[in-house]
Amino acid sequence: MNLAVTKNDDGTVLTVAIEGSIDTVTAPRLEAELNPLYDGVRELILDFAAVDYVSSAGLRVIMSADQRMSEAGRLVLKNVCEDVREVFEMTGFDELLTIE
Repeated sequence: MNLAVTKNDDGTVLTVAIEGSIDTVTAPRLEAELNPLYDGVRELILDFAAVDYVSSAGLRVIMSADQRMSEAGRLVLKNVCEDVREVFEMTGFDELLTIE
């Protein structure tokens, strides 16, 4: 599976649009894309408009990003589709993450 990541940085707010599935194969790539981005960012927005699936490996990357951002700002998930939102709800992650 392929994963496409597009970044839009306006200084303190960084929007990362993700396209594809975040699974065991693609989660390490997403993590590698996110790791160098945290410095100076007050708000990290992950745009899930084109994400159709998140596995436990993907959830781990998202929770790691949330923990990193909690030190300097916040993480927001936007445009989460119904299927992915159900994964967050079943795992209880919807209570831990900011989903708009």
